[in-house]
Amino acid sequence: MKNGEIVVIGSSNTDMVVKSGHLPSPGETVLGGHFIMNPGGKGANQAVAAARLGGAVTFIANVGDDVFGQEAVKGFQSHGINSDFVGIDKGSPSGIALIMVDDQGENCISVALGANAAIQTADIDRARKVIGQASYVLIQLEIPIDVVEHAVELARQADVKVVLNPAPAQLLSDDILSSLHMITPNEMEAELLTGIKVDDEISARSAANALQEKGIDIVVITMGSLGAYVLSKELDQLIPCPSVKAVDTTAAGDTFNGALVVGLAEGMGLMEAVEFANKAAAFSVTIMGAQASTPSRDDLN
Repeated sequence: MKNGEIVVIGSSNTDMVVKSGHLPSPGETVLGGHFIMNPGGKGANQAVAAARLGGAVTFIANVGDDVFGQEAVKGFQSHGINSDFVGIDKGSPSGIALIMVDDQGENCISVALGANAAIQTADIDRARKVIGQASYVLIQLEIPIDVVEHAVELARQADVKVVLNPAPAQLLSDDILSSLHMITPNEMEAELLTGIKVDDEISARSAANALQEKGIDIVVITMGSLGAYVLSKELDQLIPCPSVKAVDTTAAGDTFNGALVVGLAEGMGLMEAVEFANKAAAFSVTIMGAQASTPSRDDLN
């Protein structure tokens, strides 16, 4: 019997966010923006989201030997995250994300991976024991794909359920897909993986079926304000999201994934866990920032 612990493997960045009236077109300069600097990175965001919602989280990542990396580790520890496997890379700077957000809460992001790109399979091997003891491993694609594949295989060998958030979008081999317990793409990522344009419930069902045919037990396609389309042995439906006024959608997907895994690790049924994740993601878009917007359990209650 697994112990309910969650291992998150992925990236850690510092987000530099500019809020402006609209996103600039190529070659355009937009003035009047409000600047915020926040901790971010898909892996770190998901680890923090899970920890703030009550999950027992270990984070495996790589940061630079600089002020950004030092502050990131302090932040993980302040949230009660086990950061024993966050490596300090003396040869690479910490990851940086440049984010622009408009008045509708839409964003565009460019990431300099830095130390995230230097994480190696050996770093995963050092955490083999904690991975083997976990209930869930949550992983994304802001680190090298060979490291992702190695982590998925280690978890599979230990009979640990792997949840892959395939972001940023990229093509994946059938080998890695068939080793997953769950995949959580958004519409664009689902389209890249299946060739099916996802813009409504019918197309989401088609894409989810195509992914499930790859050997994945559960497919959850996040669809922004519409909610999440879920396909499993028990469920085949769109689960709606609470309606809120979006201020910043930057970490909504990360919050969703962190919350989803917490719900599952606590023993929630799949529908209840997705509803919980929808609620957490909806809360997060009402606040500026990535990790700054992740709710606590008290916030949701």
